[in-house]
Amino acid sequence: MGKASGAKQATVVVAALAFGWLAIEIAFKPFLEKLRSSIDKSDPAKDPDDTDADASFAAATAASETSSV
Repeated sequence: MGKASGAKQATVVVAALAFGWLAIEIAFKPFLEKLRSSIDKSDPAKDPDDTDADASFAAATAASETSSV
């Protein structure tokens, strides 16, 4: 068995990092969701009305696209 090439080693390292990140996201999902929502709520520059307007605009756009087809 020969020595692994640099590209093969890099691929294995990237795959291991991606798998580790995914495992942490799944394991701590409830905690991370609470953390992310509290960060969103505490952002002074974010206007909650903009989010509602964006969601309603997206829904209206999707509805008009499906009705025109």
